[in-house]
Amino acid sequence: MTYEDICYLSANEALKLFKQRKLSPVELMQAIIKRTERVEPTINAFTATFFDRALGQARKAEDKYMRKGARIRALEGVPLAVKDEVPVKGDPITSGSLIHKDDIADETAVFAQRLFNAGAICHARTATPEFSCAAVTHTRIHGVTRNPWNPTYTPGGSSGGSAASLAAGTTTLATGSDIGGSIRIPASCCGVVGFKPPYGRVPEMNLFNLDFYCHEGPLARTVADAALMQNVIAGPHPSDIASLKPKIRIPDKHKAMRGARIAYSLDLGYFKVDKDVRANTLQALDVFRRLGCRVEEVQVPWSMESGKAAWDYLSHLFGASCAHYLKKGQRELLTDYARAFIEQGVKSKATDFVASLQTACEMYNYFGAMMQNYDVFVCPTLAKPAVQANDKLDYGTYRDAGKDIPDGLGWCMTYPFNMLSRCPVLAVPSGFGKTGVPTGIQIVGRTYADASVFRAAAAYERATPWLHDKKHRPKIKKK
Repeated sequence: MTYEDICYLSANEALKLFKQRKLSPVELMQAIIKRTERVEPTINAFTATFFDRALGQARKAEDKYMRKGARIRALEGVPLAVKDEVPVKGDPITSGSLIHKDDIADETAVFAQRLFNAGAICHARTATPEFSCAAVTHTRIHGVTRNPWNPTYTPGGSSGGSAASLAAGTTTLATGSDIGGSIRIPASCCGVVGFKPPYGRVPEMNLFNLDFYCHEGPLARTVADAALMQNVIAGPHPSDIASLKPKIRIPDKHKAMRGARIAYSLDLGYFKVDKDVRANTLQALDVFRRLGCRVEEVQVPWSMESGKAAWDYLSHLFGASCAHYLKKGQRELLTDYARAFIEQGVKSKATDFVASLQTACEMYNYFGAMMQNYDVFVCPTLAKPAVQANDKLDYGTYRDAGKDIPDGLGWCMTYPFNMLSRCPVLAVPSGFGKTGVPTGIQIVGRTYADASVFRAAAAYERATPWLHDKKHRPKIKKK
């Protein structure tokens, strides 16, 4: 194998090679570091790196694999990139903001600690828009993060650095969070796999553990790796009143999809969908037909009112939660998009918030009843492939439910499933747009039916190999 082949190993493949003593955690980490030094100046996926520490931990993992009878943990020696909004005790945490440029975390998030306890090695922190409040990744403190497939375009957001690093071969696993699509948007833009678990499945930090739009979840290059990571981070914890009991586990093997019932919509009733996205989604549905599934189009009766409701909810809770940053001395340090978002949150009305809940209920009235006849639902992840990396965000463009929705949501077909937060959603690649950036589909399950989306995605992935095919690796030019 070349060093690049090593960089693009899945976590499951790497663990198998470790156990066979055909590859060591040190060799994998060294390859990841070499790849990072080559491509990171172009991609800018990382906000901090810990290579010396990571190599030391990799040597300890290597020693374990060399000893007979040593207890090998689920992720022993696997490189992990952690989003720069997740506290890890003793490490810097900026949340993409100049306000927090010197902050050091004094605690570790529960789900991150579970990954470390399972043997994963954090070698880097990944870029996020300021306070994770955008669908693209650029900040005043860390600059612009770019798409490995075409650096002119964004890797998406808010977990943009995580998805970009996976596509670029500079990590094996990565963490993400999803409050309006922040795992699935970058998964689609970068051609990787991202899972939004149902609300409560993974313990969350206070106070966003009480925000049912908010989810922590895995980003990976394969469906099996996403399941591996999800099985580590899922499960109840006494620090989170919303975390679910009992813990469930995604199975390693799934029954065939023959006879499965799949519903789909190309536009969710109101999105204007790019022709490449549409064509790639239809090709993905043909794959399911070849697998023996019954695939049927359904007419989703949602409208632009869904976008308004999501925006009202997010601005009222998420935007208002950041209101303290508007005080003198911090306001001038904010990005334009974060300041506008927070200002809108401060002005938001409780009546609009309550109306957003009513809209979500009405959306599920249709979706829940419809899904009684189907195993999973499929739609595009984004209405168009990735937008340009330097696009200016304007959170003031919302004018009327029948005319426009904010730039932060207008191309993202993800947020309806944050509104339907108990539905698991797995995002997988579907092809490429004419700009050379990937497109993707979302596989949505009934409430809390996590295994159903992994079953469908695993079958789809077997029929459509992705990054394992060398021609499906981005060719990143050194800056």
